Amino acid sequence: MVFAILFPGQGSQFRGMGKDAFERYPGLTQFACDVLDYDLVALCRDNPDDALSRTEYTQPALYTVNALQMFERTRREEQPADCYLGHSLGEYNALLAAGVFDFETGLRLVKKRGELMAAASGGGMTAVMDTPAPRLLDILGQDGVEGLDIAGFNTDAQLVIAGPAEALRAAHASFKERGIRFAPLRVSAPFHSRYMEPARAEFERYLKEFTFAEPTAEVVANVSGRPYEQGAIVATLSRQLVEPVRWTDSVRHLLARDPRFACEEVGGKSLLRMVEKIRAAAVPDPSPIEKPVPDREIRALI
Repeated sequence: MVFAILFPGQGSQFRGMGKDAFERYPGLTQFACDVLDYDLVALCRDNPDDALSRTEYTQPALYTVNALQMFERTRREEQPADCYLGHSLGEYNALLAAGVFDFETGLRLVKKRGELMAAASGGGMTAVMDTPAPRLLDILGQDGVEGLDIAGFNTDAQLVIAGPAEALRAAHASFKERGIRFAPLRVSAPFHSRYMEPARAEFERYLKEFTFAEPTAEVVANVSGRPYEQGAIVATLSRQLVEPVRWTDSVRHLLARDPRFACEEVGGKSLLRMVEKIRAAAVPDPSPIEKPVPDREIRALI
């Protein structure tokens, strides 16, 4: 049976995260604080001024917590993975786990990525429910809403769109008129869309300053929903900023390998719930990993 480990991305952060991991790995924790030049432990513990919701802080914090939890899993010699998947930011933890770069390199990458994404402005993102992509694009076209990109395919029943604030307001009006459920996300810019091109270009230049190894295990890329190709680290990570997160296709890739694949999520269950929804839509009576949990709120990872 194929076994995959999943790493969550932005949207999964919460006040108090990482407490146990920081205590178990004080040396690595202090090293991360030195690289970031701020007290990461205090940030996660106290969340002053809601700093954990700010992209430049969220991304290094999540990367570090995910990494420490994965180090602990490895220390306990738990079942190794055949495949790693990460949702957006989580892909950096997947690449770390597969030996593409070391902890410090990954931390410096996500620090730069978070800063570039935080510097972008002038738009936002919205989760849209129960509206397949072709139908969604048709609705926006019929209602004259232009300038929006699909930024994420989280499940068959949840997409994320991104674009300028004016276009999103027009889309929201259209959705209300048509009875389509949606939820604006708490982000400062249209991530994973064409509007991140300046950030993508600068991040690509930064990525070229580093040397990367080939993955020691399969890592499924967000931009393609398929395993990383040889020599494609720089191109794939830079493209991730402007292209949608193809989480549904990534999970379908695993289903094609093994319809009953098993998986474990580092630090939570949000991705496991997505996996089970995708599996249920693709495979009748799938003997799921866990009983699907109904949505109690509209929430999207980005």
